[in-house]
Amino acid sequence: MKLSRKSRLIILISGVFGLVLTITLLIMSHQVAGKYSNRIFSIDDVTERQIGLVLGSQVWAGGQVSNILADRLETGIELYKRGKIRKLILSGDHGASNYDEVNAMKLFVVRQGVPADDVFMDHAGFRTYDSCYRARDVFGVHSMIIITNGFHLPRALYIANTLGIDAVGVASDRRRYRTENYNNIREFAARCKAYVDINILKLKPRYLGSRIDITASGLVTQD
Repeated sequence: MKLSRKSRLIILISGVFGLVLTITLLIMSHQVAGKYSNRIFSIDDVTERQIGLVLGSQVWAGGQVSNILADRLETGIELYKRGKIRKLILSGDHGASNYDEVNAMKLFVVRQGVPADDVFMDHAGFRTYDSCYRARDVFGVHSMIIITNGFHLPRALYIANTLGIDAVGVASDRRRYRTENYNNIREFAARCKAYVDINILKLKPRYLGSRIDITASGLVTQD
């Protein structure tokens, strides 16, 4: 069946639009992934900072942390015990009474010897953008080590540094994860969204709240 001239034009325009959109998304993702890749270090090589920001992830029923989150926390604990950081900010989702990442995270690190005074909980770290924004505007952080998985770290560093925080990162990968392929695919979309949020929409976090003194005791964030 021969297509009409109008149908051929619509197909052509749709194809060009799809190509332009794909190229634009690839450029966004590449910009986010590569801009601060030189700020990723090993535990041995990273320079000392006062603050380590551990980004949250899935917590199962009963407060059991997922493997991905356990590895992030273990990496934060090692950095603390080796004197690379002096305070931990544990940032995650505590937006519902029946789901609480941050208290599970705190219990994990305190049980492994990190003093509760040095552990601050960010209960409104609903996404990476919120966690970094709140680190700056709620906790007054100007310099920090971000602790998260390798697939996630370039985006976190892009967000933090673009927001004006002098941030470096340590990858927390300590094993292979079953969701590895899914994580990489999802991260492409997340990088594009981060680029738009920062450079175009200039969004605020879902919640900010009162300033918290990071030089005081972390017990003030207990909830």
